Amino acid sequence: MALSEALYEDTWTVEDITARKAGSPADFPAIWAEGAVPVLADPKADLLKAVRPAVVVDAIIAKKNLGTVRDMARCGVVAMGPGFTAGEDADIVIETNRGHNLGRLLFTGAAAPDTGIPGDIKGYAEERVIHAPASGVLHVLTPIGAETKKGDPIALIGDTPVLATMDGIVRGMLKDGMEVPEGLKMADIDPRREEQQNCFTISDKSRNLGGAVLEAVLILLARCNESPHAHL
Repeated sequence: MALSEALYEDTWTVEDITARKAGSPADFPAIWAEGAVPVLADPKADLLKAVRPAVVVDAIIAKKNLGTVRDMARCGVVAMGPGFTAGEDADIVIETNRGHNLGRLLFTGAAAPDTGIPGDIKGYAEERVIHAPASGVLHVLTPIGAETKKGDPIALIGDTPVLATMDGIVRGMLKDGMEVPEGLKMADIDPRREEQQNCFTISDKSRNLGGAVLEAVLILLARCNESPHAHL
């Protein structure tokens, strides 16, 4: 349910939005002209110096700031979740913690600290999330959307089996063939078998946060008198 899958498949669609892999910023205009979203891997954000976008959104949600600063964009920087303080390392911070303030735009102050507790679904929280029991190359046995039962092997890391922690459907799984370190969050299980389609559509939380990002971007563009369609 992520457009980043285009990095592996060249083209990927989530609901009515299609993404295409770009080799460089030179590919962006043609991809936009097709009505698609260009996706490009740039781990160190080196392209920002050349592209100079109007707004940068840090949506990594790493629970800490990995190097985002306010001068990365012409009109402003939006950051999501713990590790950011509005007015210091971002212009607008978006609250990502589930609850009353989910999606709230913060113009001063910091987002709520990381609780370390996954969201509760039908009474299940920590047990939904699976962390890598060893380091090595991931081999997926049970793909996203498939049913599993507690104790079933859903993947291998090297020769080490990764066992399902509960009954349900595999809601999330890292990419087959990835090198994963021990302890990395690598999969999650949803107990709601009747909502299997949720594995392939935008979640309630993501839709909420996406709307918050749009609001924040429009506010920053208005502040510096940019067109919403320019330089995005």
